Amino acid sequence: MGASANATKLANLIDPQVLADYIDKKLIDGIRFAPLATIDNTLVGRPGDKLTFPYWSYVGDSVAVSEGADIPIAQLSQTPVTVTVSKIGRAIEYTDEALLSGYNNDVAEEAAKQVVMSINSAVEGLLLNAMSTNATLTKAVTLSADTDAADEIADALTLFGEDIDGEKVIAIPPSFYAYLRKSTSWIPNTEIGANTIIRGTVGMVHGCQIVTSNRLTTPNTAYIIKPGALRIVMKRDTLVEYDRDIISETNYIKASKLFAPYVYDASKLIKITFSAG
Repeated sequence: MGASANATKLANLIDPQVLADYIDKKLIDGIRFAPLATIDNTLVGRPGDKLTFPYWSYVGDSVAVSEGADIPIAQLSQTPVTVTVSKIGRAIEYTDEALLSGYNNDVAEEAAKQVVMSINSAVEGLLLNAMSTNATLTKAVTLSADTDAADEIADALTLFGEDIDGEKVIAIPPSFYAYLRKSTSWIPNTEIGANTIIRGTVGMVHGCQIVTSNRLTTPNTAYIIKPGALRIVMKRDTLVEYDRDIISETNYIKASKLFAPYVYDASKLIKITFSAG
């Protein structure tokens, strides 16, 4: 006899639409650099694998004008920036035996958690790649036991020119953290309190809140980032699909997302490369 109409089936345990909504809500919260990026959903659903954005050039400072003289006219100009849409995804496979033998095994919840972690990690990696490729303000640093790493950051900050003030985050590899931690300029995260910009802040030097990332170790690179330097353009909301192989009794959950991460304002980003002296 077949299953009744009220029987709970495996497909009832996983609602792809609910799972997709859950992932989209958790995604931005989970991306470490999201507070430094503008999240743009205006292109969701539009066709094309490349996106072109305008980058406006500064018209220059205002000038003194004599009485009766004409005010100089400046021409707006822009440089188009073309960004390729990235597709990321992760599939999870499990057998009926794994589902039925697991203790208190909520497949949907665990799948959502794992997919969010996977997509977050991919977005962060692509953002770092974009920063590495498009940073125009750069500084090379040689560190030694006698070097005050915080002084090197202070020197790098001068690349911002008169825009040196304001909130800033510096993402560093763990090896750089070891140098910074010994500086007399170091302020521990316990003294920053609730004023941290992004999660995982470990301290502060010269107004830069510090986060560490293992991704920055090869090569040893650090980035000083101001809010608004980055942009994440969402091209397609998270798509979650469920399938099952009835012969092998194997189940699949797949999630994917289309987006374009890029450096929106290079004047708010400094790349530091360093080596041991």
